[in-house]
Amino acid sequence: MAGAARGELSTPEVADQLRALGVQLGGVLLVHTSFRAVRPVEGGPAGLIRALQAALGPDGTLVMLSSAADDDVPFDPATMAVTPDLGVVADTFWRLPGVMRSDHPFAFAAAGAQAAQITADPLPLPPHIPESPVGRVYDLNGQVLLLGVGHDVNTTVHLAELLFGVPYAVPRYCTVLQGGRPVRVDYLENDHCTERFALVEAWLQERGLQREGPVGHARARLMRARDVVDGALALLAGDPLVFLHPSSAACVQCDAARSSVNAPRVGT
Repeated sequence: MAGAARGELSTPEVADQLRALGVQLGGVLLVHTSFRAVRPVEGGPAGLIRALQAALGPDGTLVMLSSAADDDVPFDPATMAVTPDLGVVADTFWRLPGVMRSDHPFAFAAAGAQAAQITADPLPLPPHIPESPVGRVYDLNGQVLLLGVGHDVNTTVHLAELLFGVPYAVPRYCTVLQGGRPVRVDYLENDHCTERFALVEAWLQERGLQREGPVGHARARLMRARDVVDGALALLAGDPLVFLHPSSAACVQCDAARSSVNAPRVGT
């Protein structure tokens, strides 16, 4: 197997790679990662987390998505595993001592100086409004690290869509506890296939706003959250539907978002 030939990197080596990439000492770092792309790293997923925290230093703040998978079950930040598509690093992170986690279904986890501010907001509807963890990373001029993954998982672009006021919104729901009883909450979300978020990468690269290099055995992309939002807003200004596949692509998710543009708005 090709992966078997890759040598294990130590935690200090990975931390050095992160610093060389441009991770800001004392800063806020929102990480999206695939450990399969990064490995092998000394200590496994926990070793990678230690390297991220070492690169940030004692005054930095590490942030990851930490939402669960089941919309029909009230979210419990103390017990619920993250949805599998967020990966093993995210599911390891929230379980570590000193890590704080949002008390709502669209949870993020954070550790460090700004963790309380990032995770303190109540249920954000839709999930990526400014008063949400991803919005707080933006407020704090944080960085976004895509580690072995692409811009299709970059939730900061969803924040930009809401700041712009995109015309699409599809029905979604979650379940919360009210008075000790599970209650379904319906809402509208700017949800769709995110493949075309890659357009933001081209915008950032053209302006030298995305740094790239190896971290572990993966390709890493590093940028400021504010630059991601600026790029997405610029693209949306040219076409408010720029992040949706055209109808000819027969993308079910994007077609649902596109068909919502002129539909009557029902729900919260």
